[in-house]
Amino acid sequence: MLFPRCPVLVRGGGDLATGVVHRLHHAGFPVGVAELAHPLTVRRLVAVSSAVHDGSASVEGLMAHKVTGIDDWRATIEAGGVPVAVSETIPGWIPTPAVVIDARLAKRNIDTNIDDADFVIALGPGFEAGRDCDVVVETNRGSRLGRIIAKGPAQANTGTPGVVAGYGVERVLRAPKSGTIDWRAQIGDVVAQGAVIGSVGGMAIHAPFDGVIRGLLHPNCHAECGLKVGDIDPRVDAPCDEISDKALAIGGAAVVAILSWMQGRARV
Repeated sequence: MLFPRCPVLVRGGGDLATGVVHRLHHAGFPVGVAELAHPLTVRRLVAVSSAVHDGSASVEGLMAHKVTGIDDWRATIEAGGVPVAVSETIPGWIPTPAVVIDARLAKRNIDTNIDDADFVIALGPGFEAGRDCDVVVETNRGSRLGRIIAKGPAQANTGTPGVVAGYGVERVLRAPKSGTIDWRAQIGDVVAQGAVIGSVGGMAIHAPFDGVIRGLLHPNCHAECGLKVGDIDPRVDAPCDEISDKALAIGGAAVVAILSWMQGRARV
C-alpha cells in the first residue's frame, strides 16, 4: 500500500463508484465504502454494493466485504480488501478519512459538505466545486468525461442514457408499478424482443429489443413505480462483468485529483 496515511471513504458502491474504488485500490490507497441498506444498483456484477446483500463481492479481482465494526474494517483493508459499511452518513466509527468522495450519483447534493474531510470530491451534477466540495469530476459522456473541475459545477443532468447501437432511453427497464421485484431472467442472459424478463408487483416487464441483460436490481426488493430496475444492451457480446470505460475514466480522474492535492500539500 503506497499511501497508508491517506485513507479514502467512497460514499456509494454502485457501478460508477466501483470504478473509483477499483482505481484507488490499485493505486495504493486504503479505501472503504459506505452504502445504503438497500442499494439501488442495477449493474450488480460490477458493484461493491453487492456485498451488502451477499456479504462479499468480487469485481475484476477486487474483493469487497460487508463489515459491521472497526475491527472488521481494519482487518479487511490489511488483508487487501475493501470494507463496505451500511450507513446513510459518514460512519462515525471508521478511521477518520483524509478524503471523502460522494459517488452516489444522486444528481443533487444530499448532505455532502466541503468540511467532511481534508479533501472532498463529488461526482457529477448537483455539486459546485469550491462550495460543496473541493473538486467535481465530470460524469457526462463526451469530450469532458473525467474532467476535474476546481471551480463551479459539472454539466447539467441530461436525463437521457447514452446511445448504444442506436438505442438510448429504450435500454432502461423501469418498474411499471410499485411492488416487489421478481425476475425470471438473470444478468448475462440473452433475450429476444418481447420476452418476459420478470415482474414488479405482478406486472410483467418485457425485453424492448433483442439483447443481453446487463443489469437488474436485486430480486425481492421493493421498487417504486418508474424506478430504474434493469438495463438491456443491444450488443449481445457486451461484457456484463467488466467495469465500464466510463467508470474507469471517472476513477482515474479521482486518483489524479487526490495525487494533485497531495502534491500541493507537500509544497506547503
